Amino acid sequence: MHNIIWLENIFDVETLLNQCQWQPLVEGVRFAEIYRTDNNGPRAAFLHYAPGAKVPPHQHQGLEHILILQGYQIDGDKTYATGALVIHPAGTQHALESPEGCVALGIWEKPVAFV
Repeated sequence: MHNIIWLENIFDVETLLNQCQWQPLVEGVRFAEIYRTDNNGPRAAFLHYAPGAKVPPHQHQGLEHILILQGYQIDGDKTYATGALVIHPAGTQHALESPEGCVALGIWEKPVAFV
């Protein structure tokens, strides 16, 4: 039997920040796992960037979907703000920063590889 995951309102960021079990990802960025299938399979998590946080360059081994729930992040010369949905195909590489902090939902087909 599979467990059903139900989130009443993912845009209620304050509740997410208070109720999720956060773990460190990189300095200034925490994640709260929603699901993980195995080490190389699909996964989803909420991401919480502290002001000024950066994610170093990484390459996508599968599709990545990022939905910005609060704040904004900068990806090279592009800025993605609240409500933006960004999809990176396999093989793409980038780094991120969030000068004022942000909260996002990430869904990955396969894990990323830091370069």
